[in-house]
Order: sequence, then structure tokens, then C-alpha cells
Amino acid sequence: MATKKYWLPLAVLLLLLALPGQAQRRKSPSPTYMYYMVQDGDTVYLDTITPAWVFPRGSRVSNADWRKYCRLVYNFNKVYPYALLGKKLSEEVDMNIATQQMRRRKRDKYINDVQWQLLHDFEDAIRHMTISQGQLLVRLIDREMGRTPYAIVKDYKSKTAAAFWQGIAKLFDQDLKTRYDPEGVDKQTEYLVQLWERGEFDTYYFSLFFEWPKKTEIPSQYQ
Repeated sequence: MATKKYWLPLAVLLLLLALPGQAQRRKSPSPTYMYYMVQDGDTVYLDTITPAWVFPRGSRVSNADWRKYCRLVYNFNKVYPYALLGKKLSEEVDMNIATQQMRRRKRDKYINDVQWQLLHDFEDAIRHMTISQGQLLVRLIDREMGRTPYAIVKDYKSKTAAAFWQGIAKLFDQDLKTRYDPEGVDKQTEYLVQLWERGEFDTYYFSLFFEWPKKTEIPSQYQ
């Protein structure tokens, strides 16, 4: 049956148009020259060591809380690129609709064509998302796009479609109207976003798991 645990994340990504567009991957740093100084006839090269994070395992952090946090970091690494792609796509779709002054019929066809292309290119990858990853993605979509998934479905499809998918979401303990709260329940997630934006997330991930994060694969035609 189609209604498995990964069905809602798949619906969120496809029906919210949250994937296509150029992948906003972190850019590789430009080549730089190392500083050096000559001291007593010897050349000494100077560089800055990437910081590492060390966290005390005190009595205030239970094993369950620690595992929950590590799971958040793992899930964030997997789904945040999709939220960034959703933002990129939303901008492209809005621009195309505006510049071409699409009427309702042409607009609907254009959006449906985008959805079918998404289904073809991303379905296999998205089907392996878990419920917790889908929940995190819903919140990150709101952060990046300034609109909840419910509002996006309503704008691009219809109020009826938004209500339908909200009903499906409730069956999986999710809410497409969820707002991102960087000062409250999403405070830890916001910290991860800030690390990502500063280019420090990979090192932070390594400090927790002792391995580099696996990158979310984006089809070459979107790169």
C-alpha cells in the first residue's frame, strides 16, 4: 500500500514543489595562500586550525536526550538541502508564472509538469525518509520559505488540496501548519542552521559521529 511511513514526506516534497531548481550546496572555498614568516632564517607557515567541539557528558544530559539530539543532527544533514531547494524552486516557479503572465489553465499545467518531473527524479530518494525527518523538513520549509507547507499547497494548488494533505498529515502525527520557532522548540535546529551557514556543520557532525556527513545526492540536471 502507498500509505507507508514515508508517504507524507514524499507528498510534502512533491506537492509543495519543494525539490527542483539548482541545488544550493555549499560552495567549495576558493584557493588561498598560507601566511608565513621567516624566523631566524627558517620559514614558518601559519594557518588556523578548524575548531572542534567537546561536550561534557554530565548528569544533566540523559542518554535518551543525547541520542535524541544526535538523531536531530543526523536528520538535519539529510533534509536541510531539500528545504533549501524548496526555497529556490518557489522563487523560480513564482518568477516564471509572473514573467510569462500565465493564465489559470497554463499555470496549473506548468505546476503539474513540475510535479511529475519531481516524482520521476526524486521519488526513490524521498521514499526512504522517516516520519521524524518529514516532521523536521516541514519546520525547515517554513524557516526557509516564510510559509508553512499548508500555505504553500493552498497557494500553488487550492484550499481543498491543502485541507486534504493536512488531513493526511494528521494521520502521521504531523501538522502542515507548524511554524518554525527558533527561540523555542526549534532552538537546537536553528543552531545547526547557523553552523551550516558558516560552513562549520561538517566539522561539528564529525565531532559527534567521528565520520564526515554523507551528502544528500542531487541529480546532475539540478546542479
